[in-house]
Amino acid sequence: MNREIAVVAFVQTRHAADSGGLSEVEMLAPVITEIKERTGVHRFGFTCSGSCDYLEGKPFAFVTALDAVGAWPPISESHVEMDAAWALYEAYVRLLHGDVDTALVYGFGKSSQADVRKVMTAQLDPYYLAPLGPDQVSLAALQARAYLERAGAKEDDLRAVAARSRAAGRDNPYALHLEDPDGSQGYDVAPLRPYDIAPDTDGAAAIVLAAGDKARELCERPAWITGIDHRADAHGLGVRDLSRSESARIAGERAGAAGVEVAELHAQFSHEELILREALGLGDDVLVNPSGGALSANPIMAAGLIRIGEAAARVQDGTAAKALGHASSGPCLQQNLVCVLEGEPRG
Repeated sequence: MNREIAVVAFVQTRHAADSGGLSEVEMLAPVITEIKERTGVHRFGFTCSGSCDYLEGKPFAFVTALDAVGAWPPISESHVEMDAAWALYEAYVRLLHGDVDTALVYGFGKSSQADVRKVMTAQLDPYYLAPLGPDQVSLAALQARAYLERAGAKEDDLRAVAARSRAAGRDNPYALHLEDPDGSQGYDVAPLRPYDIAPDTDGAAAIVLAAGDKARELCERPAWITGIDHRADAHGLGVRDLSRSESARIAGERAGAAGVEVAELHAQFSHEELILREALGLGDDVLVNPSGGALSANPIMAAGLIRIGEAAARVQDGTAAKALGHASSGPCLQQNLVCVLEGEPRG
């Protein structure tokens, strides 16, 4: 069934390096309350979330988050153990079935309660790579070096990405307000310096999707999803060209990324933005990460969903006719999701 589906509402927390002792449910509850009030919808046809049980250190930790949503009387609900952008994809497919008209999607995470670098090693191949113990930043540094050598870029190009992101983030009330990159800082893992790495962040976000006339009823200017696709590169890092992102290129082509005016890229390291720009064919005329992106606030398991929400906001406020939201998951941009949003549905 071919249905018109749109983002009709987007809410996020004011992100922080530490949520001040709030539990994940306490952090999420105001977001859910606000998005219900904004839409006037209190029970949705489908609910889907994205989070990481490893952060809380217990199985099915995501179930407790349903206390913030309200799961009685029983609701139709699902969950993905990854960034909530993939929960949005599941909700989008669910709406295509045609038997429900609304979906609530949310993601949340507290980096402050775990060592994220160590947690992310759980994504690695358990036989060959994980036993070596490379952390998330070390693997990203391998990719950054591969890109710099292949593209002829310099570390100053990385610093320019970080500087622009931080400047934009200071204008965003939801992002961390970080100082300009200090070029005298030493390396975290060469060639990446601390400012090239997204800050550990606590936060949550929610999006409401609606189909057809219901979307028009709930929102004056819905951000229609006119293309969405996600692809994955090989799990083994040694069998792919780390300096490129073939999965992002294919996802962008399949989603119809050509001609976007604004792109919100889930780049958790400065070099990732450069790789993604190339893969998605984004020229200098495309405004990239006007929100500051993940380099200004990176709430784990919600940052990718936020990129889609920020892109949708640009369509809804009329500053862009066509925008792109991107999310990534896995080491070295292994998995990429591209969502294209427009002010009017195609066809």
